Amino acid sequence: MNLAIWLERTAVRHPNRQAIFLGSECLATYKEFWLAVCALRSHLENEGIKPGDRVAVYMRNCPEYLIAFYGIWSMGAVILPINSKLHTKEVGWILENAGCAYVLCEESSISEINFPGVTVFNPKWQQFDSNIHIPPVKRSSTDLAWLFYTSGTTGRPKGVMITHGMIKTMALSYFADVDQVHPSDTTLYAAPMSHGAGLYSIMHVLAGARHAIPVSGGFDEEEIFSLAETLQNVHMFAAPTMVKRLTTFSRKNGYDGDGIRTIVYAGGPMYLSDIIEAVEQFGSLFIQVYGQGECPMGITVLPRFEVSDRDSEKWKKRLQSVGYAQSAVEVKIGNKEGVAMTPGEIGEIMVRGELVMPGYWDNKEATSKTIVNGWLLTGDMGSIDEDGYITMHDRSKDMIISGGSNIYPREVEEILLLHETVSEASVVGSESDEWGEEVVAFIVAEKGYQISSQVLDKHCLEHIARFKRPKRYIQVSELPKNNYGKVLKTTLRENLSKISKAD
Repeated sequence: MNLAIWLERTAVRHPNRQAIFLGSECLATYKEFWLAVCALRSHLENEGIKPGDRVAVYMRNCPEYLIAFYGIWSMGAVILPINSKLHTKEVGWILENAGCAYVLCEESSISEINFPGVTVFNPKWQQFDSNIHIPPVKRSSTDLAWLFYTSGTTGRPKGVMITHGMIKTMALSYFADVDQVHPSDTTLYAAPMSHGAGLYSIMHVLAGARHAIPVSGGFDEEEIFSLAETLQNVHMFAAPTMVKRLTTFSRKNGYDGDGIRTIVYAGGPMYLSDIIEAVEQFGSLFIQVYGQGECPMGITVLPRFEVSDRDSEKWKKRLQSVGYAQSAVEVKIGNKEGVAMTPGEIGEIMVRGELVMPGYWDNKEATSKTIVNGWLLTGDMGSIDEDGYITMHDRSKDMIISGGSNIYPREVEEILLLHETVSEASVVGSESDEWGEEVVAFIVAEKGYQISSQVLDKHCLEHIARFKRPKRYIQVSELPKNNYGKVLKTTLRENLSKISKAD
């Protein structure tokens, strides 16, 4: 089934329902949304785009992004969303690797996308005035819908193949496990539409809800709170760092989250202290999901009532977890041979089911290493308890081995964040002649504080084993993050190497 059918059906059944907003201004009804999609499709077909071809979208969040999704899907082509903050050379590599010769981009980026054989088009809202209705072409569940390139923090990015069937399964799992969507809801695209926020458009199209793009095109705390008060019943996808920023801003400026109905958080570690503060500030708004591009948004869920629960005996332990398996997948914790570990043991999180990718684009070697005997090896280390809740410890590549003992950075980071002087913390390993590796913590101090190694040492020793405490604390003004809010530990290791050489 072609995903664009869901938009066509909503447009036929509810043609006058408000669909697309720029800020608080309604730009289009669902009928106008669908006709704009048909107009873009007609343009792309005239340009020679055929089913299966890849069409790149290199834009910040904007109303045209939604038209691109469904216009490309409607004609059976494959959308290739590219992070708008990538360097032009990185964009060129992705286009070449994907065999993509057509790019939709902003007017300001046209001169940058100057590659041989690549056509660039700047889609503008006023170009989509049309009365042509073109039914979506037939697609099977195994046909490619989205080619998602990983962030590439450890080498060249890989193209994750996401099919129509995978996205359909993700959407139905959302309704079964995560949350409901109502026609009166508004999904607010404050996180990049090239990633999870864009994927989540599909459930809101199916329900006939509203889609709002901030005028800023990105994440601005004051703008988000203002739009939520105006539009009401707002749903957002947010990285944990965004949740922390919303909490900090609201406390300083007196916003209570009026108008926000749901915030789904994912995409990085949510520290216990941060989510406790967020729930104290906003109430029962939050739902956690865990997924990867290779299994989008659909590995585990910690539902709203469990995120806000403070009465159950195990509430804190569960709040530190990423929840339990979603309906469409099987999840286990396995050792190097793929054998399931017993509850409490740490191993690799493994997933299988209809939501798992068929493989990486034109990369059989990487595919064979990542999907073994039908199981997706996530690269994330975790454990499962007797109730089925999974606690993530770290990426396998981030684990520190010191003196033969495994140290999981997230455990140390959680403890550091309990101290009043620490605003953000990220822990990495540094080479050590004596121990193999030693723990180094990069710290962003709370405003008005300076970091004291002696004070933090004492704090750590009160909570964790001596061998886990950092041997060095480095105060920084900010942690390096990618466009999705994930801390770039590769960059921290590089910075640490430069500091060590300078010493």
